[in-house]
Amino acid sequence: MVSRRPSPSRAGETRRRFGPVVVPPEDPRYADLVLRRTNDRFRPEPGSFHVVGSSRQVERAVGEAVRAGKRVTVRSGGHCYENFVGAPSVDVVIDMAELNAVYFDPTRSAFAVEPGATLMKVFQTLYLGWGVTIPGGQCGTVAAGGHIQGGGYGPLSRSQGSVVDYLHAVEVVVVDRRGRAHTVVATRDPRDPWHDLWWAHTGGGGGNFGVVTRYWFRAPDARGTDPTRLLPAPPARVRGGALLWRWRDMPRESFRKLLRNHGEWHERHSAPDSPYADLFASLQAGTRTDENAPGSIVLACQVDDTKPGSAQRLRDALIAISGDVGGTPLISEPEPWLTATRRGVRFTSEEAGRYKGKAAYLRRRFTDAQIETAYARLIDPEPRSAGALLWLLSYGGAVNAVPPAATAVPQRDSILKVIYLNSWTGTTEADEAANLAWIRRFYREMYADTGGVPVPNEVNDGSYVNYPDIDLADPEWNTSGVPWHALYYKDNYERLQRVKARWDPRNVFHHALSVRPPRSDPERG
Repeated sequence: MVSRRPSPSRAGETRRRFGPVVVPPEDPRYADLVLRRTNDRFRPEPGSFHVVGSSRQVERAVGEAVRAGKRVTVRSGGHCYENFVGAPSVDVVIDMAELNAVYFDPTRSAFAVEPGATLMKVFQTLYLGWGVTIPGGQCGTVAAGGHIQGGGYGPLSRSQGSVVDYLHAVEVVVVDRRGRAHTVVATRDPRDPWHDLWWAHTGGGGGNFGVVTRYWFRAPDARGTDPTRLLPAPPARVRGGALLWRWRDMPRESFRKLLRNHGEWHERHSAPDSPYADLFASLQAGTRTDENAPGSIVLACQVDDTKPGSAQRLRDALIAISGDVGGTPLISEPEPWLTATRRGVRFTSEEAGRYKGKAAYLRRRFTDAQIETAYARLIDPEPRSAGALLWLLSYGGAVNAVPPAATAVPQRDSILKVIYLNSWTGTTEADEAANLAWIRRFYREMYADTGGVPVPNEVNDGSYVNYPDIDLADPEWNTSGVPWHALYYKDNYERLQRVKARWDPRNVFHHALSVRPPRSDPERG
């Protein structure tokens, strides 16, 4: 229990007029809120949606739900890989879409970001207003709410670090042991009596401790009150480059070379002081549904064009990664950073369909056995979906300059993030079963030596909580003997459990992969 009730900042509350809006099933707006998600596998149909516009409104909604014995969940952008928001047992969904302001808060000399703000809005407002940014993700329609709580990363992370490395404070509606909802502001300051709640939101994942109603950002080494100096500036210009291959031009040995070269390049160039720390690379390999399709395998890179020799460094990286696989590097003209960022998220504005995602961190390149497995699975013509792919994204750099216990994100010596994704348009149970089986087999085979999951070792380093995967807690798919939480949180889990016990003693906020209070945590989670 807290010793005294904190006094949260109410900046911005008086200017806000939206909400609260309670939408039951008979309201015509209910259908729109049901469909405000990106994964068509899941259909949230709670007893009511509560669309909110302030922390006070969230307090009331949570408090009423707890008193009535109703289960409550929270939605910001609706991008969760699993059905954490709309599970059948959920009675109330608090929708944060209208709580979406981004502004400079002079009372804290920090930038306030509300959870419903999309990343694209955050990037645009921070940059156009003050010339600064946070190193967030490429999907501009993801909302800040969940992205930040899971750690957050993006194309600038190798040069600037994780998003949570800039988290200054967080405002959270929590529920005490008596069932009373109240608002807490927890800060980075280790002298803050609520500092542990701040720490839990630096990678502890969403839906665990309460409802975040506001984040504040400020660089930990920032001085003064000039907002243009309180967060890093993005590059004024960036330059892109790419290599594209058809499957017909990528026989087994060429695929082996490409993935080896790619991983070894990142092994050499992912230290915080690397001259390539500003280079972000994305390697996507789709399934061979059409061996003649251009761009079935794509290596795309971006560098800071304000640094000397950017075009040559970009070309050198593309050539080093491709080696003798073939292909001609395509080097683009430089673009202003915000323009390039907008262009990069253009194709994610209308997300839809059914999908299943899995993830992993790499400390070293894939082993030769893993590369062989990847090739065999990707050339498998089933499922016949253009949405199935293996995706490797640059990591490390400045991210790895932070100790693993400084934030809740423990993977601080990794060089790559890996995403395994399958999406499909078929709507029958047979379609879903076949596509789920494909990606589950793929993942299990990639980690066959460690029980079907990326157990941390010299190559693997667990998984990313923002790409949640309930299979990690299923003994059918995780035969490693290592519990799911060790894959996401490693040695930080016990501290997260203590935070959970203190700030959510009634376990109001929970889902299939939520942090468990210590006394109720079973061996496998």
